[in-house]
Amino acid sequence: MKRHYTKNLRALLLATGLAVSPVQASNPPPDPALLAKGAYLARAADCNACHRGATAGSPDYSGGIAIATPMGNIIATNITPSTRAGIGSYTEADFKRAVTQGIRPNGERLYPAMPYSAYQGINDADIHALYVWFMHGVAPSDAQPEQTRLGFPWSVRALLRLWNPLNARLPPVPDNVNTPQLQRGYYLTEVLGHCSACHSPRNAMMGESMSQRYSGATLGGWRAPNITSDLVSGIGAWKDVELMQYLKTGNLPGKTTAAGGMAEAIDNSLRYLTDDDLSAVVAYLRQIPAVRDSAETTQAWSHPPEPQVRAADKAGEALYQSACAACHRSQGEGAYHAVFPSLTANSTTGSHTPDNLIMVILDGVERDGKFAPATMPGFRAALNDEQIAQLTNYVAHRFGNPAIQVSASDVATQRDGGTTPWLIRLVPWLSVPAAALVIWLLVRLARRRKGV
Repeated sequence: MKRHYTKNLRALLLATGLAVSPVQASNPPPDPALLAKGAYLARAADCNACHRGATAGSPDYSGGIAIATPMGNIIATNITPSTRAGIGSYTEADFKRAVTQGIRPNGERLYPAMPYSAYQGINDADIHALYVWFMHGVAPSDAQPEQTRLGFPWSVRALLRLWNPLNARLPPVPDNVNTPQLQRGYYLTEVLGHCSACHSPRNAMMGESMSQRYSGATLGGWRAPNITSDLVSGIGAWKDVELMQYLKTGNLPGKTTAAGGMAEAIDNSLRYLTDDDLSAVVAYLRQIPAVRDSAETTQAWSHPPEPQVRAADKAGEALYQSACAACHRSQGEGAYHAVFPSLTANSTTGSHTPDNLIMVILDGVERDGKFAPATMPGFRAALNDEQIAQLTNYVAHRFGNPAIQVSASDVATQRDGGTTPWLIRLVPWLSVPAAALVIWLLVRLARRRKGV
C-alpha cells in the first residue's frame, strides 16, 4: 500500500512539474549566495552561448547549437541536470574533469570547441559554485541534441591525447599582471572568457598560435579582429570608456558594431558583467603586447567617406538604395541614434579584409542586447554571389576602405564558411597514410597502457 502511494505521489509530482532530479533531491537546498555566484560565473564563462537550445524558446543549456569548425560542425551537448540527457549524474569530480580537462566520466575526450584549455585555470571554489549552479539552479531538460559526427580522422577522439599536450595550454600570468585588477582581468579574459579562442590565429595543428595571440583570426567566415594594444591594427587607440561601452552594448558609434560570434558573446556573457569586472578586462587588454598587421596603415574606423560613386559601383549603389538605404540612409549615416549604425567610421566597412562585411550582408545581425538591441536581415537567400559582391564593393568604396575589391568567388567562399585551412584541404590526399598512422598511434597507446 505504501509503495503504491509513493508511486502515485511521484507520478503526481512529475505531472505538475514539481519533481526534481535525483541530484537535486539528494542534497539540501544550496546557499542562495553560492547559487548567485555560480550563475554569474556561468555568464562570465559564456556557457549558454554554445550550449543553448538550437531553436528559439529552447531551455537554457539544453544543447543542439552547431558550432562551425574547419573539421565540420560540432553539436553542443545538453548540460542541464537531466540524468537522461544532461549531466545530472555527474559528481563534482566528474564535472571538474570535463570542464578543465575535456574528459567525460566514461573517459571519452571532448573536442576543443569546449575551451577546456582555458578553463583549466578555473579555481576549485569557482568550480564548486558552477557545479552547484548547474545542478540546482538550472532547470533539467531531457532534450537530446544530435550527436557530433565528424569525418575521419577528426572522428577519432583518442587523437586528442596527442593534440592536447601540444596545444591545450593556458599561458601563465604575465609578470606585469601584478595588481588585483589586472589579475582579475587575466582570470576573466584568459580563463573564464577564453577570448583568445576566437581572437588568436591557429597554427598548423589548429591550436592557438602562441606568438600571435589576440592578433585576429577567422572562424566560420567571420573575422575576430586584432585586440592587442597596437594603435593601428588593434585597440590601442580606443579610450577605456569606449571599450567599456562596446563590451556592454556591442554598439560604439564612430568605431564599430558587434555581429556574429561577438554579438553572441555580448548577448550571453559580457553585458552581464559588473562594471568593475569590465574595467578589469579593459585593463588586461591594455597590457597585451601589440601586434601590427603590415597591410594596415590606418585604423579601420578612420577612413573618410567618398563623395563620388565609382562607375564600376553603379550596380552596387542600386542594390544599396533598394535594400539598405531605408535603415542606413543614402549617405550611410545611420539613423535613430545609431540603432541603425553609421557605415562611415565603422571598422566593419573600413577593415582591410572584407570578411565581416560580406558575412553581415549574408547573415545579418541579431543582437538582443539589454542596452542596445539590433536586428538586420540577411540577404543570403535574396541575393546571389555577384550581387553581394557588388553591394560589398559599393559599401566599402563609398563608406569604408576604398582598397577593397570583392569578387563573386570571394562571396562564395564566405557563404561556405570561409577559407579552408591547408591541413583540412590536405587530408583527402593523405587518407590512407593518415589511417595507417592513426592505427599505429592507437596501437602504441594501447601497448603503453598495458606496460608493453
